[in-house]
Amino acid sequence: MRKERTEISQDDDRSPPADLRGTDSAESSNKTRNCSGVGSVSGSTGPSSMEFQAPCPDQVLENVLENVLQFLSSRRDRNAASLVCKSWLRVEALTRSDLYIGNCYSVSPRRAMNRFSGVRSVSIKGRPRFADFNLMPIDWGAHFAPWVTAMASAYPWLEKVYLKRMSITDDDLALLAESFPSFKELVIVCCDGFSTSGLALIASDCRQLKVLDLIESEVTDDDVDWIACFPESGATCLESLIFDCVECPINFDALESLVARSPSLKKLRLNCYVSIGQLCRLIVRAPQLTHLGTGSYSSPDDIVPGEHASDLQSALASCKSLVCLSGFKEMLPDYLPAIYPVCANLTSLNFSYANIHADQIISVIFHCHKLQVFWVLDSIRDEGLQAVASTCKDLRELRVFPLDARGDTEGPVSDVGLQAISEGCRKLRSILYFCQHMTNEAVIAMSTNCPDLEVFRLCIITLHSPDHVTGKPMDEGFGAIVMNCKKLTRLAVSGLLTDRAFGYIGKYGKLLRTLSVAFAGDSDMGLKYVLEGCPRLQKLEIRDSPFGDAALHSGLHHYYNMRFLWMSSCRLSPKGCQEIVRALPRLVVEVIKDEVAECPDNTVNILYMYRSLEGPRNDAPKIVTILQ
Repeated sequence: MRKERTEISQDDDRSPPADLRGTDSAESSNKTRNCSGVGSVSGSTGPSSMEFQAPCPDQVLENVLENVLQFLSSRRDRNAASLVCKSWLRVEALTRSDLYIGNCYSVSPRRAMNRFSGVRSVSIKGRPRFADFNLMPIDWGAHFAPWVTAMASAYPWLEKVYLKRMSITDDDLALLAESFPSFKELVIVCCDGFSTSGLALIASDCRQLKVLDLIESEVTDDDVDWIACFPESGATCLESLIFDCVECPINFDALESLVARSPSLKKLRLNCYVSIGQLCRLIVRAPQLTHLGTGSYSSPDDIVPGEHASDLQSALASCKSLVCLSGFKEMLPDYLPAIYPVCANLTSLNFSYANIHADQIISVIFHCHKLQVFWVLDSIRDEGLQAVASTCKDLRELRVFPLDARGDTEGPVSDVGLQAISEGCRKLRSILYFCQHMTNEAVIAMSTNCPDLEVFRLCIITLHSPDHVTGKPMDEGFGAIVMNCKKLTRLAVSGLLTDRAFGYIGKYGKLLRTLSVAFAGDSDMGLKYVLEGCPRLQKLEIRDSPFGDAALHSGLHHYYNMRFLWMSSCRLSPKGCQEIVRALPRLVVEVIKDEVAECPDNTVNILYMYRSLEGPRNDAPKIVTILQ
């Protein structure tokens, strides 16, 4: 039974939930237990023999356990509790209100809902992360339809849905809107397939809606005025409205009226069709905002550049609770000083769409002493990162994205900026850093100065780039990261790496749950070190690396404990992949053809493996072959 339970996890941790098939057997075994009274005396007769009947000890334990588990919110803790015994398995399922599915094909909707009957919040993830880089066919799958159909009958009191990398249709949204009278929150991240018509149904039919967040999703414009579909009379329940990814004009009058009718609105992120003048009017209507996405942050109707600057500055100054600022997709530098009044309280600033030069960014950063999260383009340059290091002593997360991702240019950020951050921002927990070149010295300094790092993603854009000072591989830098950062759970490696670097990862990366490898490695031994040495590894993503069948087979002992393995443009053969199926029949092994890149007949272009209680799916497109 325990072996079956380890086949699917609802979390990044290795500790999986109990097998969803265990519920029926647990209930049937419980029925045979003797719960007879203990108060009667042998041989006695009459009513006195039935005066007292003690409750079943197991039932007492379950009642106590039910009250305790209601306070257990961590998925990992709940998963661990469900593995104790059949009684704990049953009680944990009855008390779980939040259902998390890390892979929509790991379990069927029917099985999940048969086990967890009291769920009010559902989170589902579909396609793997590499789908964001166009490495997966558009029609690969991850359909929301079977899930929402099952939820409509199983969870009538459902309140929250979170979807990531799923394919959603307008019919799905229609069913969602009409099936759950208490529905409150919908968050859609990196999804596609739906349109403004579907959004209109959510807006009009979900009368208790508090959250409608559309994040990095593709929304088709079919000329439906979805903003105007929110109830027009009385105050709304809206607390968060995010639609910066909706690339079509909106009815601003309807939006302004909606914001005015939403006194609880705390988060508002606008798309690029909202001008500076309109932004001012919205801020005046909602001074209670804590999170603001400015949209384009430009004003095409300005006769005089910056003519709305003073109005915007006054409006922002009235937002005393503002702690998070983003947007700036088409920024006009004339309006940048308008945000100065709110910078002192900001804990999060996203400039990842703002194509402005280092001096302009530095002028803002000097006001942001409380900043904890900062996303920015590499146009900030090393001198901008040095300003961040000297000002933002409480920084916890930094992401530096490339303005030009080509590897044939001289990058504006380098080891100088990374080392400055490590020396000035000692509380750093997470970093994503794109650059053209790097040194081992700067990476080692990061590991020494920021030992509490949990996420380290260094993306060296120039392929197979060594230490640009010494010319040596980047092995020692990444080795220092896994050796010195004891809390590290996510790592992305790049640059010129040998098997020595992967040996370090296997030896010291004992808490790693996610590893991404791109254009790196020497031989099959590198991957073997990782698969044999990282016991908690859940997600492994590899592209354009020299790993073949021998490396793949070295992880046979661990694949049932992982959520997925993705390998593209490596050195895998169809025969090697087929051997995995024979060795692990309950693992789903998908071979995906690349519609653009040609691949020799004796090699596999894309391999995607994941565990599933259901076996192979039945909705795979022709471009996907599921090995049997």
